[in-house]
Amino acid sequence: MSMQEKAERLLLGKRITKIEWMSKEETKTILWNYSPVCIQLEDGTWIIPQSDDEGNEAGVLTISVPKKNHEHDFLVLGVERRLNNSANNS
Repeated sequence: MSMQEKAERLLLGKRITKIEWMSKEETKTILWNYSPVCIQLEDGTWIIPQSDDEGNEAGVLTISVPKKNHEHDFLVLGVERRLNNSANNS
C-alpha cells in the first residue's frame, strides 16, 4: 500500500471531534520544548504535527482556505512556547 493510500485510509471522510494543544506534561514526556496543536478524529486517531519525521520537536500546520476571489487565507496552527523553569531562575 502506498503512502497516499495509507493517508487516504486514515483520514478521508473522518470528522474532527477535538482540537487541543498538547499538555505541558505530554511535551515533557516526549522531550519537546513546545506544545503543538493536536487534532482528534472520530475514530480516536490523533494528528500531531512534528518538526520532522523523527519527532524531534513539535511542528505547525499551515491551512490554506480559498476565498471567493481566489486568494487564500493561511492559518498557521503553531506551537505554544514552554519556558524552561531553570532559565527563569537564572
